[in-house]
Amino acid sequence: MKSGGKKKIIHSVVFKSVFGIVLLLTAFSLVVGVIGFNSFTYALLDTYSDDAFYTADTAVTCIDIDRMDAYAESGGKTDEYKEAWNKMETLCNTSGVTFIYVIRPDLTDYKHITFLFSTINYNTDYSCYEFGYVRETTNDEYREKYKRLYSGESERELVIRDKGYIETDPHITAMIPLKDSSGKTTAILCVQRQMETLTGVRNNYLYKIIGLLVITAVLVIIGQSLYLNFVLLKPLSKITKETSRFSKENTAGKTRLQETIKNKDEIGGLAASIDKMEERIVRYVDDLTKITAEKERISTELALATKIQANMLPNIFPPFPDRTEFDIYASMDPAKEVGGDFYDFFLVDDDHLCVVMADVSGKGIPAALFMMATKIIIANYAKMGKSPSEILTAANSAICSRNQEDMFVTVWLGILEISTGKLTAANAGHEFPVLKQDKVFELYKDKHGFVLGGMDGMRYKQYEMTLTPGSKLFLYTDGVPEATNGESQLFGTERMIEALNKQPDAEPKEILQNVRRTVDGFVKEAEQFDDLTMLCLEYKGKDDR
Repeated sequence: MKSGGKKKIIHSVVFKSVFGIVLLLTAFSLVVGVIGFNSFTYALLDTYSDDAFYTADTAVTCIDIDRMDAYAESGGKTDEYKEAWNKMETLCNTSGVTFIYVIRPDLTDYKHITFLFSTINYNTDYSCYEFGYVRETTNDEYREKYKRLYSGESERELVIRDKGYIETDPHITAMIPLKDSSGKTTAILCVQRQMETLTGVRNNYLYKIIGLLVITAVLVIIGQSLYLNFVLLKPLSKITKETSRFSKENTAGKTRLQETIKNKDEIGGLAASIDKMEERIVRYVDDLTKITAEKERISTELALATKIQANMLPNIFPPFPDRTEFDIYASMDPAKEVGGDFYDFFLVDDDHLCVVMADVSGKGIPAALFMMATKIIIANYAKMGKSPSEILTAANSAICSRNQEDMFVTVWLGILEISTGKLTAANAGHEFPVLKQDKVFELYKDKHGFVLGGMDGMRYKQYEMTLTPGSKLFLYTDGVPEATNGESQLFGTERMIEALNKQPDAEPKEILQNVRRTVDGFVKEAEQFDDLTMLCLEYKGKDDR
């Protein structure tokens, strides 16, 4: 099988499901096996030790404990000793134990033992120790057990050696003290039994557990694979093919998934959801295509509206290259494609310049349309030779007569008599102008009238001021002082005047650039919410050259 095919199988849902179940089954079997193994071992050890102690108690009847010194002095050759040894040997062979022996430890340090009796089962391959044989105590564990038995601290001791050693295979040794009629311990009787039967039974148990696990795993793999292939893999394969087809074609399928997948479970629910998703996506794509076409049309129209609005405002500078008595510069940056702010300036006649700064309520196309209508109305009345108050009064009447949408506009309008510097102005709810008469710009708090379009029948008052050579007039909409940064702080009028006074003697264009740079530095990455419109007029006076 190719590596790609192997990877496909490994990553399949069936393989993962079966592998997961086999892992869980293996883990469960291991836990059960370990618990059973330990329980089985402990139960057998308890049985072995009970049998060993029972044999030890029986072996005590084979000897006369009060004659232990006589046995030790017999050299193993007296009839009395041989009779006792024969009884112990018979018990050793009939009880199934490996060894039955009697020892006397060296009571000074218990590091050596002397064999008085030593019998062996004929069915074993071991040999027993001869009478009087002295050997070192096996280890500290044995020394401690001998000491407890002799001191009377213990009436029985058990040693389990299940790891295998040089002399013998795994075994248990049961020990009991031999006490004479006076209660004194004179020797220790030991019964040793090999654990080969225990290990054999225990290993057989393990083999059965492993065999059962393998058989169960094979059955689970076969059964689960067939089951998952029927209820999961085939339906998922159909779902995968359909989703792959749909991602390429983006068209609804000829046959719905619900018609081929009859599952009543989550797979069936998934098939139904995909059918609905395809229907919705197809419908969404159709709608999106229509919306995109409409959006492109609107975008084209907005771009055209932006150009029309830009062309409606004076945008060629210097606008009057032959007039040296004054200099003027203006700019408008709408918050959207088109805005509601506007500025205007034009010569009413050779000696009078009309300057307008206005801000329409709202934004976008409605505000832009209202702005253009207002600009035309104001320009028409101004060119008729009316004064600023008369222009605003007439414009308010004209706007209110056709203002069904209740929109309004704030306007500052001034007419400069170029030969004398006299400026006549009127304010319809607009921001205060900023004036530089001497060295610095200062806010000029003029009289406000009501906004145009707000109420019919309003009358507007005008005021006069005289500009001297070097004087500058700065007009703006509320988008400048109300520019907001990321912390929702307003730029404010004070910062605007500070920006104007960075270079108060600069030309009008540079003054507007200074203000705009300061606003941008304050706002940074925050969104522009309102139109930014500014105009600066510098009066230079009559050229006497």
